[in-house]
Amino acid sequence: MDIDVQAGLALLLKYFPNLTDKQYQQFAQLAPLYSEWNARINVISRKDIGNLYERHVLHSLSIAKFVDFMPGTVLLDVGTGGGFPGLPLAILYPDVFVHLIDGTAKKIKVVNAIISALDLTNARAQHIRVEQLRKRQYDFIVSRAVAPLTIQYRWGQRLIRSPGFNSVPNGVLSLKGGNVQSELDALPKGIYREANPLSTYIATPWFAQDKYLLYVQVE
Repeated sequence: MDIDVQAGLALLLKYFPNLTDKQYQQFAQLAPLYSEWNARINVISRKDIGNLYERHVLHSLSIAKFVDFMPGTVLLDVGTGGGFPGLPLAILYPDVFVHLIDGTAKKIKVVNAIISALDLTNARAQHIRVEQLRKRQYDFIVSRAVAPLTIQYRWGQRLIRSPGFNSVPNGVLSLKGGNVQSELDALPKGIYREANPLSTYIATPWFAQDKYLLYVQVE
């Protein structure tokens, strides 16, 4: 399936109209880069590659509709796969540092190649499991459907620093679909958590299909 780059970029501009020329060009480069790499290493379903901008790039950027990251923020993208949500966020926020990790080496190979092609000096991809990280040095953990919230919260207790300086306290930001209430209910009592339907931020039929941004505060 071919990627309609112009339609994809128009969709991004509809929800993020203040992109700089550099950001616009970097987002435009994602189409040929992912098309080339995906033909060699399958990091996006080949049936879904044509939906790159809506279902992967804009999906990742929906996090920015919940919290507008301040310069100096440090994000940890756990289980990044092909670079989502970390790479689109690194493009949108050049003054935010994004550490993208995954346990599959070939996926990190793709992510590093795209980081290099886009000259993203604020992003670093590493072949490492989250359990191997030790220091509390991140403001937010971001992810797309990688683990139950209870596990992500435990990661956050070990890796998320405090205090924070963004409009939203430091914590876990997880993009998930389906029935998410059971995951929220499984978190320890007294922990602040919320589920935000992505249709609140993005008005397309795909985003209306039970897709959420889950937030858990980590102190």
